[in-house]
Amino acid sequence: MQKITTFLTFNDQAEEAAQLYTSLFPESKITRLTHYTAGTYMPVGNVMTVEFELAGQKYVALNGGPYFTFSTGISLSVSCADQAEIDTLWDKLTADGGEPGDCGWLKDRFGVSWQITPANMLQLLRSSDPAQMQRKMAAMMQMHKIDIAALENA
Repeated sequence: MQKITTFLTFNDQAEEAAQLYTSLFPESKITRLTHYTAGTYMPVGNVMTVEFELAGQKYVALNGGPYFTFSTGISLSVSCADQAEIDTLWDKLTADGGEPGDCGWLKDRFGVSWQITPANMLQLLRSSDPAQMQRKMAAMMQMHKIDIAALENA
């Protein structure tokens, strides 16, 4: 059993977000939906919670109304195998109103912050040559989506 579960509160897009997220990662699925009942502040029958898994990790999404918003102070970080995976996730998560950020960060159309980086990001930024390390950091600081080849060549 997973001890800590990420809980995401949306206005009214929890199911739509979970459908997008589960379409992006292997070993992902929506596992349960609950609906609002009489006596709650949301219309009866509306989706209340969506339980889902991303790459085997459990999440819960709640439609809580406009009282909650997301912050860049927390993000979902994805370690990507290669540039193709970075490109695919970046394109799908910034589509339809998502926003690119700096250094591999983005916000999806629901306002959730993501870090889309290569699994070997720390190794890409390291060098025994201080000047090369500075060039690599400077190159990364200019990027929105991470470009592995550009970091390797810096």
